[in-house]
Amino acid sequence: MKRRRELAIGALAASLCLSLLFLFAFPAPVTAQHNNVAGGAPAGAFLGVATCAGSTCHGRSEPTGAVVRQDELMIWQNEASPTGAHSRAWRVLTEPRARAIAARLGLGEAASAPMCLGCHATPAPAGQRGPRFQISDGVGCEACHGPAGAGLASHYAVGGTHGANVARGMVPLDTPRARAARCLDCQFGGAGDGQFVDPRIMAAGHPRISFELDLFSTLQRHHDEDADYVQRKGRTNNVAMWAIGQAMALDRSLALFANPQRGTNGVFPEFYFFDCHTCHRRISDDPRFEPSAAANPGRPIPSGMPAYNDENMIMLSAAAKVAAPAAAARFDRDSRAFHSALTRDRPATIAAAARLRESALAVGNALASGGVGRVQVFEIIDTIAGNAVSPRFTDYEGSVQAVMAVDTLLSALVGSGQANAQAATAIRADINLAYRAVRDPNAYDPREFRESLGRAAAAIRQLR
Repeated sequence: MKRRRELAIGALAASLCLSLLFLFAFPAPVTAQHNNVAGGAPAGAFLGVATCAGSTCHGRSEPTGAVVRQDELMIWQNEASPTGAHSRAWRVLTEPRARAIAARLGLGEAASAPMCLGCHATPAPAGQRGPRFQISDGVGCEACHGPAGAGLASHYAVGGTHGANVARGMVPLDTPRARAARCLDCQFGGAGDGQFVDPRIMAAGHPRISFELDLFSTLQRHHDEDADYVQRKGRTNNVAMWAIGQAMALDRSLALFANPQRGTNGVFPEFYFFDCHTCHRRISDDPRFEPSAAANPGRPIPSGMPAYNDENMIMLSAAAKVAAPAAAARFDRDSRAFHSALTRDRPATIAAAARLRESALAVGNALASGGVGRVQVFEIIDTIAGNAVSPRFTDYEGSVQAVMAVDTLLSALVGSGQANAQAATAIRADINLAYRAVRDPNAYDPREFRESLGRAAAAIRQLR
């Protein structure tokens, strides 16, 4: 698993994803112990990072624990690594860029604005905060694992089990669906306050949202997947994690789109759901000018119409063609029907979105339950970069998702021992070229990207 992380970090050094992760700054170290953790806090309260930081819990300076590392807080606070991004999330709100964004939006101080704190801090209601809870901790343990107040004592009790912890309210992040649901709230968008980065916020200067569940999970991993972990929680299936992440991201997108509080913006639709670059393209009065837009065979919509962001549809389609062919035809049919419905009216689109959500989850379930073997993973990579799918890479967002997918699937092969790590490192330059093709959204060229992705896929093909 160490090699898996090294491969992912190496790739993201050239990607937009890493630039997002390093937006955050570094808070002061946490040193408090867990004595009297509840301190009069209500049951189910958020008790704060300090309650996890004892030297007999997760606050050691080295990984010497018998069951878990016990230096998880140090990893969470690592200023030089993507693993420390969550701990830096609040402090970035005090920096000039965030203050300028807040000023443009009329929010006052970003560090105390609900619109920002929903994702830059643990979203704990004011009445459920224990005495050690601090907003300045950023995205702390409880933001992902759930509030500690209900079962902290049993969590560190002798003989405690993961199942018992989950029964008392801990989020089972070892399961892909639970992890995706929690991550997507901020990394994609949620229904909670401050968990939706709309175009207004991006116009004020916030970076665009980019997310892939398995790759980001690797970058944020604070644990070792050793024999003890496998015995307690099972081994992570990275391909299933990727596939379920794609399915749930699409499901989340369609659910938010169907929500009238999120899906519309006055007389306009909510443009967050649409691909920015179908509108944000160069125009010119020069008679020799050639528009940069390319025809997209997956979207039966007229030229010039904003296109729904279909990055996850494309990835699911590629995976289904290889590993879930029984569900693939229906999914592709429902995807096209959804795009087509967008040309008619909102009621037709909402109905089509409901059908597409069902198809997406069916594909995700098929990929997770059926198992995807070594040969199929190579075939999915080939399919993403091949003639059947690559013509759909006409816009930036889908292309970013494609290169993350290729990298994730290769890393899954290496991490499971199904591809040689040294050989995979040798072709890293080809993958980094594909990342470079999506480094700058303003310089994105679909033809250049398809060529670079094809070269990366051809290099990976040599590892079979």
